[in-house]
Amino acid sequence: MNKVRLAVGLAGLSTEGDFGHDTLQTVATTLSGSLAETPVPAQNDQPARPYMELAKLIRYEHVTADLKDIQLAKAQTLLEAQEAEIQKADFTLTDLSGKPWTLSALKGKVVLVNFWATWCPPCRKEMPDLNILANRFASQDLVILSISDEDASKVAPYITDHKSTYPILLDPGGKTAQSFDVDGIPKSFVFDSNGKLDAQSIDMRTQGQFLQMLKAAGIQN
Repeated sequence: MNKVRLAVGLAGLSTEGDFGHDTLQTVATTLSGSLAETPVPAQNDQPARPYMELAKLIRYEHVTADLKDIQLAKAQTLLEAQEAEIQKADFTLTDLSGKPWTLSALKGKVVLVNFWATWCPPCRKEMPDLNILANRFASQDLVILSISDEDASKVAPYITDHKSTYPILLDPGGKTAQSFDVDGIPKSFVFDSNGKLDAQSIDMRTQGQFLQMLKAAGIQN
């Protein structure tokens, strides 16, 4: 079990930035192998966390695993169901200037929805790259919306100090985050111009990784 726990921890660390596909594949192989040696019981008929972590690596980091386990299959089905719910999600939130933004009203544009918080170091690390991308691809109708469930009194000074130019939306109570099944931040979702969910992240992304997500939605790099 210690090997499984270490493999799960490694999986969490490996998605915080860009360590390369080979590294992610090695992590997935390690986690898969540890689960083959020491299966983890299901929790209330739901896949245990290690299987969910492996399923996320397979689906969102495009790695492979040889593990044949019903819990992994259930975890992959659960991720597909979550994506279907996210596809139906909509929101109207207000930015720091008081302007309302509605996701469904942005069809015709590529929309990157990013969940973050001022207290989150990986979130803060992403913001300069998001700023660059928002400016670089404005001519291709890219809209970046960053959502925080913190009070405006905390968010506004941070944004002023760091000169972010894309819209920062307020999500009191975190209801929008819940509708997107956000269980950790930062987390980003990319919708194409037809409103289709084309890509999502597990964790922090670098500028290069964001470019790959946007490419899936038709943004020409």
